[in-house]
Amino acid sequence: MNESPPILTEPHGDTGTALTFLRGFWYYTMASHELVAGKTCAVVIMGEPILLGRTRDGAAFALSDTCPHRGTLLSRGSFDGQEVECPYHGWRFNSGGQCTAIPSQLPDQRPQPADIKTNCFPVHESQGNLWLYMGRPHLGRPQENLPTLPRVPEVPAVGDRFQLHLRRRFDCSIDLAITGLMDPAHGAFVHASTVWRGHRDVLTKEKQFSPAPLGWRMDKHTASGNARAYRLFLGGAPETEITYSLPGVRIEHATTGRFTYCGLTACTPVDAQTTDVHHVMYWDVPGGGLTRALVRRVAGRFLGQDADAVADMRDGQAYDPETMLVQDADNQIRWYYRLKKEWQQSRKEDRPFKNPIETAVLRWRS
Repeated sequence: MNESPPILTEPHGDTGTALTFLRGFWYYTMASHELVAGKTCAVVIMGEPILLGRTRDGAAFALSDTCPHRGTLLSRGSFDGQEVECPYHGWRFNSGGQCTAIPSQLPDQRPQPADIKTNCFPVHESQGNLWLYMGRPHLGRPQENLPTLPRVPEVPAVGDRFQLHLRRRFDCSIDLAITGLMDPAHGAFVHASTVWRGHRDVLTKEKQFSPAPLGWRMDKHTASGNARAYRLFLGGAPETEITYSLPGVRIEHATTGRFTYCGLTACTPVDAQTTDVHHVMYWDVPGGGLTRALVRRVAGRFLGQDADAVADMRDGQAYDPETMLVQDADNQIRWYYRLKKEWQQSRKEDRPFKNPIETAVLRWRS
């Protein structure tokens, strides 16, 4: 079922401020191997400073990076492999957020360490990736039921071991990053190349879409004739399936029968105008380090081109022009905003999420 003709005024004014960040989801934070045992790492997600760490026993944890006493960044203190110490007054916290020492306090004074617990966040590691759960704010460890982690289909030859992880910072809101990346019609212009696709090389595409948990699926199809990058990498035209889901996760599974590629793209909001885009790749194509080096260069170039494209769009939208969403080619952008609105409304009304996406066939040229 195709949707109505173009609508004006694309919701680019939704800039990703604190009120529009989506809570109740796992957000990609980093590759697991980047968080070393006995070390900590400071990150910012949704404008919240977070201290990630791994105990000397190997357990990952996440705490608010601000000391509850005077707000000093705990990441600028010390970590002995079990406890974090604030650099200002020496308050100490274990990996569960419980305060264990307040050096300035006498035994008869308040507060005592047992009275203090800083906010902590659930973390989970899967398929070589570290995810952090952003629940309702200021509630300590969330008591709500945690959703299932996004999972990439397994590539039999490599299992859960990814071949490559790339990170690129986009200087734009998460909404602009997500809708810019999912756009199906920019390839022949943003990613043109003499190797895999010529400038303005467009063909008519027709794809079947269906609802998926928290999103939608581009149903299994044979890659298009002008998608030469697939053919070069996998040795033929693969059968491909792509799933998009909130809060900003794209999972792709492509196989020729002989070789398989799976990709995870996850957008994590740093703040209202900054988004980290992670791209994790799994494949069983031979070539070892040489293949990884080549794919790193090509995939890095693609991400850089996308970052530049959304920056151009961000700079234009800063003038608040009237924009539009065209029929079919921009329907996935419409779907993203519908999903986001429904998620926020379901949380507000404390009811189950109802996926508003219906089965559809979309046609466009790209």
